[in-house]
Amino acid sequence: MIERAEGVATLTLNRPQSMNSLDVALKTALIDGLAEVRADPSVRAVVLTGSGRGFCVGQDLREHLGLLDAGLDPVTTVAEHYNPIVLGLSEMPKPVIAAVNGVAAGAGAGLAFACDFRIAASTASFLLAFANVGLTLDSGVSWTLPRLIGTARATALALLAEPVHAEPALEMGLVNAVVDPGRVLPAAHELAARLAAGPTLAYAAIKQSLAYGANSTLREALAKEAELQTAAGATEDHRNATSAFVAKQPAVFVGR
Repeated sequence: MIERAEGVATLTLNRPQSMNSLDVALKTALIDGLAEVRADPSVRAVVLTGSGRGFCVGQDLREHLGLLDAGLDPVTTVAEHYNPIVLGLSEMPKPVIAAVNGVAAGAGAGLAFACDFRIAASTASFLLAFANVGLTLDSGVSWTLPRLIGTARATALALLAEPVHAEPALEMGLVNAVVDPGRVLPAAHELAARLAAGPTLAYAAIKQSLAYGANSTLREALAKEAELQTAAGATEDHRNATSAFVAKQPAVFVGR
């Protein structure tokens, strides 16, 4: 489900009866939804949230077991669905905020980790339950989680498969803010609206620069910065914002 307002698109995982567990239909809808908002020039920031009491408890294990019982390989969903979803979130050329309104487990946690910001309800929690069902990490967790909280903590969360509640998650840097449950979506929308009014082309370049720099040498990162800065320096946003700064006026960003 996608809602648009004030330059912000809100994607809601809408299977509240199963705590937004990810079946094939929901994963396919999410892939399509992310592509849709990426291509929509009126969308300048994105919010991802869940309906009901949970954010997302990860893979729909009933569907998963049904495929196993039928002699099929349900793990193909990693390449077919989870990888495109995580890339759709992490490579979105617009800021993405996860409004974590409840439990984020397994691939559900992976979706939140792939976003740029995480606003969590005080009642929210994160659980990497992969090991509990004899599986390894997917949905990008092996890449995103160590970068958020460090390798030692990521290893402990993955191997012990114990829940991390909102306040400890804030302390370790897993989330950006913890708010009352009724404030999760409003707080995420306030942040998204602030970002939507900002220099979206520059934000896209910053995201690209950080992702590139995470796995490059200093020389390579410097070259990428020069490349991206050249493009940013040629934008209407840069010229207008520089003129506004010199004139001591607020900048207006148009995304060009």
